[in-house]
Amino acid sequence: MRLSTKGRYAVMAMADLARRQAALAEGDRAVTLAEIAARQQISLSYLEQLFARLRRRGLVKSLRGPGGGYRLAREAQNTNIADIVMAVDEPLRATRCGKSKGCMLKGERCMTHDLWEEMGRQLETYLASVSLEDLVSGRLSDHESRAA
Repeated sequence: MRLSTKGRYAVMAMADLARRQAALAEGDRAVTLAEIAARQQISLSYLEQLFARLRRRGLVKSLRGPGGGYRLAREAQNTNIADIVMAVDEPLRATRCGKSKGCMLKGERCMTHDLWEEMGRQLETYLASVSLEDLVSGRLSDHESRAA
């Protein structure tokens, strides 16, 4: 499975931003990356790289000047986890095959290719079904306890 540190850290940072933004009154200052870095124990320079990608994809907006920082570009319930991961990472892949050829020496696909490809699709579908609001509000742990 290829869910890199970039994807995991971006989700952690976006969840932190969503939680902090919800706690602030409307019109209050934006959240700085330094604050997120300290709370989530992620390198500030790494967060700067991730947030540049998130901003280019329209998931966050930056505010300059005193009280500057970042805010969500859209409501947390309208941002899904797959969007965040895809903004900073390559698409989720569970196979080792390239786009045009397979992973075997002669370019054919391995016999388990379809299994791993479908698992990747299922993971992407799941992440697309979970909003940032679901994550921040704790709805995922509620779902898991009901399923047990």
